[in-house]
Formats: sequence, C-alpha cells, structure tokens
Amino acid sequence: MNPRQIKLVQDSFAKVASTSDQAAVMFYDRLFQVAPAVKVMFPADLTEQRKKLMTMLAVVVNGLSNLESILPAARTLAKRHVTYGAKPEHYAVVGSALLWTLEKGLGSAWTSEVASAWTAAYGTLSDFMIAEAYGHAGS
Repeated sequence: MNPRQIKLVQDSFAKVASTSDQAAVMFYDRLFQVAPAVKVMFPADLTEQRKKLMTMLAVVVNGLSNLESILPAARTLAKRHVTYGAKPEHYAVVGSALLWTLEKGLGSAWTSEVASAWTAAYGTLSDFMIAEAYGHAGS
C-alpha cells in the first residue's frame, strides 16, 4: 500500500466509524445474507461481536502506516479464527461484505480510488492472516 491509499482508507474509515454500530449491523446482515453457513460461527447476540469488529478495524486502519505494528495481533486473530471454524475461502466473503458495507456507508464518497485502497488494505491483511493460519496466501 502506498501513502495515498493508506490516507484514503483512514479518512474513509473515520467517516464510517461515526456510525460504527450501524455499520457493524450492516456488515453482519450482509455477511449472513451472502454466506448463511457462517452464521453458526457467531454468537446469537452479536452486540459484543459488533464492538469487537469495529475496534479491530480501527486498530488495523490506524496501524496501516506501520504495518509491522499490527501483524502480531493479526497473526493471533488468524489462528483464533481457525478454532472458530474459519476457512481460507471465508476471507473473500468477509472482504466482500466489508467492501459492500463501506460502499453503502460512504455513499458518494465511495469512489473507485477509495474502493481500490480498501481492496489493497483488505487483501494485504487477509493474505497475511491466511498464510499465518493455514500456511499459504489466499489470493
């Protein structure tokens, strides 16, 4: 990721973060719509899970300028996801739901440049997490 992409991700996330619970609800609704089989991996009450999602996204987004600082937490999270039943192919579905949520949340601020920046950010992190959890990159 280049500095411009990092800034685009950070600036756009700041806009979505102001409605973080609504964004998290949209994300999980979309995730379960496109991949209903993953719903069993989550608690029935998603209140805490939604908070964890937005907190984790904030940490990652804020750490993009110093990627090395967030990789240990990403490694731990990736290995924990395996214990929940997550598989490498789930990362693409989650990424798709995340990008959809951002697009809906940002409206006209969701430009092709912002989409490319988020795609790069998610791809970088998900490839790292897949490699850490399963021993190979996802894409």
